[in-house]
Amino acid sequence: MSSSALSPAAWLHGSRRPAWLSDPKVLRTEVLAGLVVALALIPEAISFSVIAGVDPAIGLFASFTMAVTIAIVGGRPAMISAATGAVALVIAPLNREHGFGYLVAAVILAGVFQIVLGALGVAKLMRFVPRSVMVGFVNSLAILIFMAQVPEMTDVPWPVYPLIAAGLALMVFFPKVTKVIPAPLVSIVILTVITVAAGIAVPTVGDKGELPSSLPMPGLPDVPFTLDTLTTIAPYALAMALVGLMESLMTAKLVDDITDTHSSKTRESVGQGIANIVTGFFGGMGGCAMIGQTMINVRVSGARTRLSTFLAGAFLMVLCVVFGPVVSDIPMAVLVAVMVMVSVGTFDWHSIAPKTLKRMPAGEITVMLVTVACVVATHNLAIGVVVGSITAMVVFAKRVAHLAEVTAVTDPDGTSVIYRMTGELFFASSNDLVGRFDYAGDPDKVVIDLSAAHIWDASSVAALDAIETKYAQRGKTVSITGLNEPSARIHDTLSGELTGHR
Repeated sequence: MSSSALSPAAWLHGSRRPAWLSDPKVLRTEVLAGLVVALALIPEAISFSVIAGVDPAIGLFASFTMAVTIAIVGGRPAMISAATGAVALVIAPLNREHGFGYLVAAVILAGVFQIVLGALGVAKLMRFVPRSVMVGFVNSLAILIFMAQVPEMTDVPWPVYPLIAAGLALMVFFPKVTKVIPAPLVSIVILTVITVAAGIAVPTVGDKGELPSSLPMPGLPDVPFTLDTLTTIAPYALAMALVGLMESLMTAKLVDDITDTHSSKTRESVGQGIANIVTGFFGGMGGCAMIGQTMINVRVSGARTRLSTFLAGAFLMVLCVVFGPVVSDIPMAVLVAVMVMVSVGTFDWHSIAPKTLKRMPAGEITVMLVTVACVVATHNLAIGVVVGSITAMVVFAKRVAHLAEVTAVTDPDGTSVIYRMTGELFFASSNDLVGRFDYAGDPDKVVIDLSAAHIWDASSVAALDAIETKYAQRGKTVSITGLNEPSARIHDTLSGELTGHR
C-alpha cells in the first residue's frame, strides 16, 4: 500500500490510525454505542415509513444503507444518518400520487442534487446561521423529540408508565455505578427481560410493523426513464436535498460543538448525496442526519468515531434479520424513556435561565423564540432555521442602522460646512440620510466627511447622489472626503449610474 493510501479501518475513522484499533476502551465504547443506536433506530425507522406511506422494511433498509455509507464517505465522524421524518414528509405526496418507483427515483436524484450543491460550496452558508438560531434549533429539536414520544404515552396500558419511570431511573442512576456499559442499553435489556418474564402486556417494537427477514437487493427504480418522469420527481428531489442538507449540516455543527472538533461540511454534503444515491438503488426511502440518534451516540454513549455510525447500520440489519423475534419484544416504553432522556439532555437549559434572559439582548431572544415557534409549528427544522436566520438579519440590520449618525460643523467664517458621518451605510441606514441636511440654509461649500463611515451597497451611493443633486439645484458644491478603499471603490463605480446623472 502506498503511503498516501488509507486502510479500510482508517476510512472508518477519518485518519491513518483509528483510535479504536489501539485502545480497547474506545473500541468498547464505539461498539456499545452502535448497538444502542441500532435499537433506537428500529421504531423510528418504522414510524417514518408509515409517514412516507411505504412498507416498514423500506425505512429500515434506508437506515441501514444511509448509516453504513455515510460512515465511510461523510465528513462528521460519529454522526448518525438514517431515514428521517423530515424527508418522509417531503416525499410522502410523491409516493401517494405516483407510486413507490417515483419515490425511489426522487431519492436518487436528491442525492445527485446534494453532491452538486456540496461541490458548489453550499456548506459555506452555515457561517450565516447566528448562534441564537442555533440555540433555537437545538431547543426546538429537544421539544420535537419529546413531542414524538407523547403518542406512546397516551391511551396505553397502565404498566407503560412504571416502565418509563424505571427506564428513566436506570439511566439517571446506573452511570453512578459504572459507565463501562451505556445506561440506555442496560435499561433496554433489564426492562425487556422483566416484561417478557412477567408477561406484562404493553406495546412493543413488533407492534410498529413487521421486521425484514432478508437483506435489501440493489436495483433500478421502476419508472419510465423519460423527461416527464424527471419533471415529476425534480421538485420533490430538490426539496428533499435542501431539507436533508440543512438538517445534516446543522447536526454536524452541533456535534462539532459537543466534541470540540472540526468536521468537513463540504465532505458531509457530498457524502449525504452519495448515501442517498446508494439508498435509492437499494430501494430505500432516503434520509439525512438524525439528531436524536446522534445525541444518543455522541452525548449519551460517548462515541467519537465513524465506527459507531457504521456499526449502528450493521447492527440494525443483524437485529432485524437474525434477532427479529427478540427485538420485537422490546417494550416501546423503554425506548420512550431513552428518547425522553435525549430530549432533556439536548435542550439548552442555560438559554432560558432567568440570569441569561436578563443579560441577553431582546433581539437575540426574539430570534431564538421565532426559530423554536416555526420548528414546533411546522415540524420542519429547515423552515425554522431559514425563518430564524432571516429574523436575525432583520434584527441585525435594524440595530446597525441606528448606529449611523450625521453631525454638522460650520466654519467660523461661514463659507463652508462639514457634515461628519459615522457608522455603517447600507439600505437600512441610508434611507433617511437625505433628510439630515439643510440644503437651503447651508453655505455654498459643503463637505461630507466619511472617514468614520463605511459604504456597503448601492442604496448608500444613491443617497449620496441625491444629496449632491439637491445641493447642485441650489448652486452649491459638495465634496466627499475620507472614503476608505472599499467604500471609494463602490462609490466610484456606482455614483451617477443609479439616477442617470452626476
